[in-house]
Amino acid sequence: MRDHFIQRLMELAAADSRLMLVTGDLGFGVLTKFQERFPRQYLNVGVAEQNLTGVATGLALEGRTVFTYSIGNFPTLRCLEQVRNDAAYHDANVKVVAIGGGFSYGQLGMSHHATEDLSILRALPGVEVASPGCLWETVELTSAIANRPGVCYLRLDKSDAGDTQLPGERFEFGKARRLREGEDLAIFATGGILEIALEAASELAAERVAVRIVSFPTLKPLDTNEIRSACEGTGGIITIEENVLNGGFGSAIAEACMDGGFHPKAFRRLGMKDVYSSVVGSQAYLRNHYGLGKDHLVAAVKELVLRPQAATSR
Repeated sequence: MRDHFIQRLMELAAADSRLMLVTGDLGFGVLTKFQERFPRQYLNVGVAEQNLTGVATGLALEGRTVFTYSIGNFPTLRCLEQVRNDAAYHDANVKVVAIGGGFSYGQLGMSHHATEDLSILRALPGVEVASPGCLWETVELTSAIANRPGVCYLRLDKSDAGDTQLPGERFEFGKARRLREGEDLAIFATGGILEIALEAASELAAERVAVRIVSFPTLKPLDTNEIRSACEGTGGIITIEENVLNGGFGSAIAEACMDGGFHPKAFRRLGMKDVYSSVVGSQAYLRNHYGLGKDHLVAAVKELVLRPQAATSR
């Protein structure tokens, strides 16, 4: 995702000299080509994320489109007050980019595990939140947020579902993407963990369980039409996210259902419980440790699909 983001950002920078990339003393090797090609559109403020956000806000208020770039929680939680008070409150054209969503930096421990950012950033008024699940979504979201006013958050993952663009498909910001049809249940996914949802769907299909797979590249705005469709046309909804359950993606789906007056026949959220991710390991290891692996998702689907049948048989 990171490489595809940088490639598209360079294309955008070439077309618009007002676009700037500001980093907090990282990305060397990754950002080298951008720095060499656009030296007047690149700024390294050092290891000071609060200052990074303040500088970006000042540049944005002077007419620039500014992308701030750092890893995990550093451009978000470390400088949350600056994102809220400086950038968002003033509707500054700042695009906050975090590489390393969820357990991407699993070996570096809890401080580098971005597992609360989706909940916290979507709570900020006026801030749009994007979490691509594949390479195509990453490229398209980079272009989309560059052209949207105000503050946007782009959460990039080290994992991804490849290129899931469907034949003839055009990307629409704020719209969910139905990648697989099925009526037994709908799996809603956001972020790189989309790959787990697709793997689970293939395994379930071999057992004659047909699940609908829907990717949500944006949490805010949220595609309520796709949520309503799943409520009306499937046996229920399971959400999966590499984020805490409190206030996260699954909560956003539940809120939309209640506020909209449409109710899934069954509903379950898969995500981090109300704990800190104190375990260290690879992203795949941590997903399985915290109940977000493929086998966990398959088991959850089967439980919800078979539950009505069991009740009927009694």
